[in-house]
Amino acid sequence: MTLALVAGRGDLPALVAAAVAAPPLVCGYEGTEVSGLHVDLRFRLETLGTLVSDLRNRGVTQVCFAGALDRPTLDPSKIDAETAPLVPLFMEALKAGDDGALRVVLDIFEKSGFAVVGAHDLAPDLLAQNGSYGALSPDERMRRDSDVGAAHILEMSPQDKGQACVVSDGRVIAMEDVRGTDAMLTGLQDAGLGILFKGPKAGQLRQIDLPTVGPETLDAVHRAGLRGLVVEAGNVLVLHSDTCGALADKHGLVFWARIGA
Repeated sequence: MTLALVAGRGDLPALVAAAVAAPPLVCGYEGTEVSGLHVDLRFRLETLGTLVSDLRNRGVTQVCFAGALDRPTLDPSKIDAETAPLVPLFMEALKAGDDGALRVVLDIFEKSGFAVVGAHDLAPDLLAQNGSYGALSPDERMRRDSDVGAAHILEMSPQDKGQACVVSDGRVIAMEDVRGTDAMLTGLQDAGLGILFKGPKAGQLRQIDLPTVGPETLDAVHRAGLRGLVVEAGNVLVLHSDTCGALADKHGLVFWARIGA
């Protein structure tokens, strides 16, 4: 077995596992429910060094991170001997934003000799394909709003806030933060005929942090009273694309993957 799948919440880990020829070694963070897969190894931040050694001893050469994980806290009493040398890196990561923390994790695995591969490398069909997923197509207003959304995500990249925003009539009215897309949409007011735009930040860590949408996203867009969902083709993962297209039609939404400028 040469591939380890570090699995978080959601359907992405199982979709990635189904796309590879040989079953991966599934690693789940303690306390995180992994859907549709048997977890072979459980670990904590305080035992990450032991996990790295275990993977190496099992002949793992590639590691893929898939699914959502909450930012962990560090319990000094649970740090084992293999992990103790990594503590300074952990402290640096926990003080950094999401991008900084992910870069530290990526660095740890790559310096340990593993090739970190993206979910999209193993399951390329999950990448958003240019065009509409349902029967409805974007009008000029939606196209202009999507340009505004894409520019805003890039402009806000240095602040490491999020990968999604809501745009209505050329104006950004909500921006994703650490609470995630659902929280942003739940608190939405005066959305008008707005859209949810989702795309990568500048310098996005494609191996472990591509934006992701799925059926739940379409349902949330509908509940928020928006006109549609726009994503960047080739830069966003779409889970269960057929279901997403059907939901877009059911809710009367546009679901469009655009090619960025």
